[in-house]
Amino acid sequence: MSTLQEAIRLDDAYHVGMYARKPVLFVRGEGARLFDDAGREYLDCVSGIGAVNLGHAHPAVAEAVARQVTRLVHVSNLYYVEHRAELAETLVALAGGGRKAFFTNSGAESTEGAIKLARRWGVRRRGPSCVNVVTAERSFHGRTLAALAATGQPAKQEAFAPLPAGFSHVPLNDIGALEAAVDADTCAVMLEPIQGEGGVRPCDPEYLAAVRRLCDERDVLLVLDEVQTGFFRTGPCFAFQGYDGVVPDILTLAKSLANGLPIGAVVATDEVAGSFAPGDHGSTFAGGPVVCAAARATIEALHAEELGMRTRLAGARLATGLRDMAATGAGISEVRGTGLMVAAELSRPVAAQVASSALAEGLVLNSIGDSVIRFLPPLVCSDAEIDTILGTLDAVLREV
Repeated sequence: MSTLQEAIRLDDAYHVGMYARKPVLFVRGEGARLFDDAGREYLDCVSGIGAVNLGHAHPAVAEAVARQVTRLVHVSNLYYVEHRAELAETLVALAGGGRKAFFTNSGAESTEGAIKLARRWGVRRRGPSCVNVVTAERSFHGRTLAALAATGQPAKQEAFAPLPAGFSHVPLNDIGALEAAVDADTCAVMLEPIQGEGGVRPCDPEYLAAVRRLCDERDVLLVLDEVQTGFFRTGPCFAFQGYDGVVPDILTLAKSLANGLPIGAVVATDEVAGSFAPGDHGSTFAGGPVVCAAARATIEALHAEELGMRTRLAGARLATGLRDMAATGAGISEVRGTGLMVAAELSRPVAAQVASSALAEGLVLNSIGDSVIRFLPPLVCSDAEIDTILGTLDAVLREV
């Protein structure tokens, strides 16, 4: 078995330096726990950046993958395979019916597919200039070029200019700014119901309802990016289902769809989905039988274990504990989020230091920005594990 020192040596020698990796080599996981090469146990509050909702090494997903790998791994989208259409049927039902789905390999690819579909719809609807997309400041939609152009974070964009044209960004929860930005050349408004990388910042209920009305009035599509919020992360299966009267025209998914295996999806209304014809879009690997089998097993387990309700209860316990810590002067100035997608805004720009110190104490945390700690634990985490998260964090914050 490899050691941390060997992994660091090989990574430094042969891997492109795109990541500021933390000094730990994880070799095994179980539920909400991770174990490193020395056998030390950690409590995971990152879940593979929100991708492992069922917890690590879930037996139902492992069994589904192992069974399918011995039967068939890949033949491409030129042919029918087991699990693909069945998974599409399930996603359509979960999203409310009257829709169709296609599959991708990641969240960024889901964003790209949604942009292409929205532009195809807009051109057919109002002509060749109807291709513009309005998104929110602080948003994050992926690292590929069009997804990066849609992302409302200039610091992530500057090194890769010029980016594809046709994207503009407005402040979140400002309906007046959005009204001014949507014009005759706008084909879609794309939002995260809760911004993830932007600091766990939810859309206000009144705002998202007003966005839906605006899109209807201006004949513009509403695209909701639920790559991080999907599959019971916030309580309901999809975060938009927690907002009254808000239903997207296009829904983008990935991350936890197969509990960490690489699969994404785009789910669109029948009318919008009809804008794509054979040859307009495609993928070699997307929707393969192994990842689709894993996704079906994941969704079945999420339902069977009633993790939507568990998310609400655990999320309330976590948020209440963080607010209690803030009230006692632990260095937290604000707590945001819904369900088990929570952020603690620190009173000082020490988030990276807090995450590093927490790792040394056996708690895996994610710092986003200088002063924000994000909590995305597996939805299977227990009350006792939530209490451990809070106790460890409290000690780390007071030390830092």
